[in-house]
Amino acid sequence: MTQHHQWLHHVLRWFDADANTTHLDSTSRRFNPVRVLPFIGIHLACLGVLYVGISPFALAFSGGFFLIRMFAITGFYHRYFAHKTFKTSRLWQFLFAVLAASAGQRGPLWWAAHHRHHHQHSDQSADIHSPHHGGFWWAHLGWFTCDAGFVTDEKRVRDWLKFPELRFLNRFDSLVPVLAAIAIYGLGETLCVLAPSLQTDGPQLLVWGFMISTVVLFHATVSINSLAHVWGRRRFNTDDNSRNNLLLALITLGEGWHNNHHRWPLSARQGFRWYEVDLTYYGLWLLSKLGVIWELKPVPQHIMEEALALDKGRRYQP
Repeated sequence: MTQHHQWLHHVLRWFDADANTTHLDSTSRRFNPVRVLPFIGIHLACLGVLYVGISPFALAFSGGFFLIRMFAITGFYHRYFAHKTFKTSRLWQFLFAVLAASAGQRGPLWWAAHHRHHHQHSDQSADIHSPHHGGFWWAHLGWFTCDAGFVTDEKRVRDWLKFPELRFLNRFDSLVPVLAAIAIYGLGETLCVLAPSLQTDGPQLLVWGFMISTVVLFHATVSINSLAHVWGRRRFNTDDNSRNNLLLALITLGEGWHNNHHRWPLSARQGFRWYEVDLTYYGLWLLSKLGVIWELKPVPQHIMEEALALDKGRRYQP
C-alpha cells in the first residue's frame, strides 16, 4: 500500500473505526501522527479560552459535564461493560453507553476489550499501557497514539457483540462526541439570547463545556494507567504493581482504589473500607434504589476480612 493510501485510511478511521482495519499492524507501537490529529486538535482548541473568556455558568457546566461523563466511564464503560458487576436493561445500557461515548474515549466494545486485556496482562510486557514497560508518558498517552491500541479485539467482548446498537457506537465512535459538541454550542447560543445574564454564548460554552471538560476527563481517566501503578499504597500483594491512591480516587470518582480493584475486579465497589471514598459506587447504589440497575456484586466477605487483617498488620488467615 502506498503512503498516500495509508494516510487516507487513517483519516477515514476518524469517522469509521472499522475502515480498512485489515491494513493496520496491530502490533505496531510506533507513533501514528495522522491518527492522533483530532486528539491533538482538541487540546489546541482549549487555547480558545484566550478568545472566549470565562463565565460562572460556563465553568459550572464544564465541571458538571466532566462529573456526569466520568461517572458514565467509571460506572458503565468500566464496571459494567468491562467487568459486568451489575445488571441493567438494554435501554439503560445503551443510554449510558451514549453518555460515556461523548467523552471521546472510543466505543464501549473497544474500551471493554482493551481493559479486559489489561487485567489479563497487567504490568507484563503485553500490557500496552504499563508504566513499568514504557515509562510515564507512554502509559499516560503514548499507547493511545499507536496502531496497536486502536483495533477492537472482538474475541474479548463476544458477550456484547449481540447488540447492534453497541456495535454501531463502537464503529462510529466519533459521532456522539461531535453531536455533543454541536449541541453544547447550540445551547450556548440559545442562552446568549434567552438568558443574557448568564454571560455565555456558543463559542464559550463549546470551549469550556466540551473542549476543556473532555481534555481534563481524558487525562484524569488515563492517570489510572500512568500513576495508579507507581504511586500509592499496596494493600494486597497482587501480581501487578497496582496501588491505592486517595487523590486519584477523588479525581476519578473511586477508580484510584486500584490495588483493591485488581485484587477483586468483579465487585461494583472499589473502595473496600468505609473511609475509601468511591463516588461511582455511591451513584450506582442510588441507581439500584431507583430500579435503573440491579444485582450489584458486593465485595466478598473473605476479601473484606483480608483487607481488614492487612490494615491491622496481620497476615490473613481464612
